[in-house]
Amino acid sequence: MAHASHACAIAHFPLSQRAMSIEFLINCTPQETRVAIVEQGVVQELHVERTASRGIVGNIYLGKVVRVLPGMQSAFIDIGLERTAFLHVADIWSDRQNGEGARPIEKILAEGQSLMVQVLKDPIGTKGARLSTQISIAGRLLVYLPQEKHIGISQRIEDEAEREALRARLTRLVPADEPGGFIVRTMAESASDDELAADIAYLRKLWREIGNSTTGAFPPKVLHEDLGLGQRTLRDLVTDDTSRIRIDSRENFHRFGAFAAEYTPKVLPLLEHYSGDRPLFDLYNIEEEIQKALARRVDLKSGGYLIIDQTEAMTTVDVNTGGFVGARNFDDTIFKTNLEATHAIARQLRLRNLGGIIIIDFIDMENVEHREMVLDEFRKVLSRDHTKMSINGFTALGLVEMTRKRTRESLAHLLCEPCPTCGGRGEVKTARTVAYEILRELIREARQFNAKEFRVLAGPDVIDLFLDEESQSLAMLSDFIDKKISLHAEASYTQEQFDIVLL
Repeated sequence: MAHASHACAIAHFPLSQRAMSIEFLINCTPQETRVAIVEQGVVQELHVERTASRGIVGNIYLGKVVRVLPGMQSAFIDIGLERTAFLHVADIWSDRQNGEGARPIEKILAEGQSLMVQVLKDPIGTKGARLSTQISIAGRLLVYLPQEKHIGISQRIEDEAEREALRARLTRLVPADEPGGFIVRTMAESASDDELAADIAYLRKLWREIGNSTTGAFPPKVLHEDLGLGQRTLRDLVTDDTSRIRIDSRENFHRFGAFAAEYTPKVLPLLEHYSGDRPLFDLYNIEEEIQKALARRVDLKSGGYLIIDQTEAMTTVDVNTGGFVGARNFDDTIFKTNLEATHAIARQLRLRNLGGIIIIDFIDMENVEHREMVLDEFRKVLSRDHTKMSINGFTALGLVEMTRKRTRESLAHLLCEPCPTCGGRGEVKTARTVAYEILRELIREARQFNAKEFRVLAGPDVIDLFLDEESQSLAMLSDFIDKKISLHAEASYTQEQFDIVLL
């Protein structure tokens, strides 16, 4: 019996309304920073930032105009990188700010001039970074625009009444005589006035410090770097329910402490330097949880299990009973397995940071009341997730459809790459399939080239097959093309790899 499908947006309550103990574990090495969020002793989220892949988008520099190119209406700016950065006239804010008409770049900039710029695009290949003179500084809830005076709302907030309510709230919080404007980010939808006011104060303080750092400075100079993962964690993720923040690096403990003292004072008492002999992530069994989060199968305590498949278009979750047998009847077994699965799925979505369209195939339930109870429980556990999402009821096919906003790369995409053997399919051709491909290729080669001998280079399993079960097939083909065929096993070849050498 199909249940009517209906959409429901997940309510997002401040974590302070839920009795929950939350710990943050920050593991720092020169190569990467990892942050694990542990709730009630169980890791729920993992954030990773690698030094080698950190870009410079958002960084603010005091640059020096090296060359003005009137023909391209652009200029090259030295900001202290290996290659000069690129600034197009369309990205120069001063004229628009002053209400002037478009002027050619040679009337605006001169070689040797100092200029405050912000990086729009990272350097790629032989191209330098792309710059703008329009500065924007992102906070947790707001984006500060120090050069203009207006309040904008993120286009992702589509409800018009909600947009106007947010605009009115921010207008009340921003004094009319203070410079600068703001863009309200989607995370601000459920924020309180106190949280918005704190973000306004943080961004204005940051801008004052950027301004102060230009006094007496000579270009090129870094004025502001986008926050690293550790500082973003203190600014964006710590809530009233956070019990402590453990950091396993003394240097970063002091650095994060200085940041907290300056920008997030209420976080400062929560910081704790972990100096134990055992690695911090081992202490909480997080390394093992990371390995589990990269696997397809997730075992449930009852004996059931989930199969999670992440594709480019969507993520699918299949719930199975496995070895779980209910005490009373099969319906009871199914219901209990599905209830347990709701908690496991909600945790896996956060831990793996799965976004986009998610399809969940719960075990079929004939009882409509059971369906409603499973759906209610699923909504309840999803409400702990701070990422925006929506969930639909059961479809006619008994599937639950939901969406979860993509905020960053999934854990699998961050830590893994497609298998070079199967190309990301998750399967490889059998040795017999490859052997038959080789036989067909030998026929093609024999028709095109008049070689004395063909040598087959392939993986050991394929060669073994030719020496054993398919030896007759190879002999028949050798007679058919009237050429000698020799075999050579290459241990370094994957099962699908082969070459045919003409001798």
